[in-house]
Amino acid sequence: MQIAVVGAGACSPEVRDVAKRVGQIIASHGHVLICGGLGGVMEAACCGAREAGGLCVGILPGESEEANTCVDVTIATGMGHARNVIIVKSADLVIALPGELGTLSEMALAMKMNKPVISLSSWEICGVFQAKGPEEVEELLERIDQGQKDLGQ
Repeated sequence: MQIAVVGAGACSPEVRDVAKRVGQIIASHGHVLICGGLGGVMEAACCGAREAGGLCVGILPGESEEANTCVDVTIATGMGHARNVIIVKSADLVIALPGELGTLSEMALAMKMNKPVISLSSWEICGVFQAKGPEEVEELLERIDQGQKDLGQ
């Protein structure tokens, strides 16, 4: 499964720790992490996944931007914020951490595409599962891995 992690390009140390743990969880379940490839939540999640032996794909907004150092595969789109569509379309599941309007757009796009969305201290939207911490994200991934599609809002 390919899982997108979305969130702010700059974040607090606390959010950074949570994002790193989420990346570790994704990789430990054998999933590919997809993100916007830049800093903040994206970088922390990628570094966590890399530490756990996972593969990280960064879908970049620019044509020649360099990704964070933990991205394994870079895709330079030259599309700016429109690259959010590619991030979400490429994912089977979206995990949103604290972020601003870009994060909100990715969550909305995922919902329009009928993809499950887990919000971890991010936007509270009807139809999005609200996780209380990384441990709850891991429990949800285990349920999905076992074929259970309904996350039980």
